[in-house]
Amino acid sequence: MAPKWRELADKLAEQIKNGDYTPGQLLPQIRDLVESGEGSKATVNAAYKALEAEGLVTSSRGVGTMVRAQTPLKRIGISRYDKAKWRDGDEVAFIADRVASGRTYRRGEQTQSVSLIEAPAPAAEAHGLPAGAQVYARARLVKEGEQPTHTLTSYYRPDHVEGTRIVDPAPGPAGRGGGFRVLYDAGYEIDHMKERIFARVPTADEIKLLKLPTGEPVVELHRTTYTEDGTVVEFAIGVHAASRFAWEYEFKVPDSAEGGEQN
Repeated sequence: MAPKWRELADKLAEQIKNGDYTPGQLLPQIRDLVESGEGSKATVNAAYKALEAEGLVTSSRGVGTMVRAQTPLKRIGISRYDKAKWRDGDEVAFIADRVASGRTYRRGEQTQSVSLIEAPAPAAEAHGLPAGAQVYARARLVKEGEQPTHTLTSYYRPDHVEGTRIVDPAPGPAGRGGGFRVLYDAGYEIDHMKERIFARVPTADEIKLLKLPTGEPVVELHRTTYTEDGTVVEFAIGVHAASRFAWEYEFKVPDSAEGGEQN
């Protein structure tokens, strides 16, 4: 006969799979299940820990136990930056991912803060700035419902963005079309990018901010954005919860024998 905590874990797992509890929804507090006769505090706690180990929920101090999204978002590659999306419309990159994933979104699911700071070493190197130079840092936290998915901090040279909506700290994308549209309107049309990604262990602050379950890694993104003449107009660092994205790319297969440049 299965122990009481296992029976409760199986019962809750079935409810999650049946949609009684949906992704991003909090499970009842431990004391509520205890009071409803589901078992002792130790029993309920053990059941919740089992669900977390099985990848069905995440637990955060001060928040509770939340159902995880079982289908990761598509983090699409080249097409998320299609100029028609942000130049002619209002589909900024995180929204392009939601649309490609068939998921709902609200612009308010991206919040931000903007500050003038000393450039971190990677940003200074990308922009070709000396040590100690100042840049604008536009830091965003993106959520799906109540579940954080990733952070993204873009670093800009002050002479490129001073006086634009990019340095407005109001929540949400930097107006219609987001940051790329602001750069476009300022005369800096983006032309090509370089992205580098790697997995690593999260910091304590990242675990708290992204509400990561025990043992989950993050995927760090470094994005350098250029104009046609090679001017760097944005360097960005993103930190993504590894289980919340499936990275997807579609591209033409190159043939270097035809003389095209390869990266």
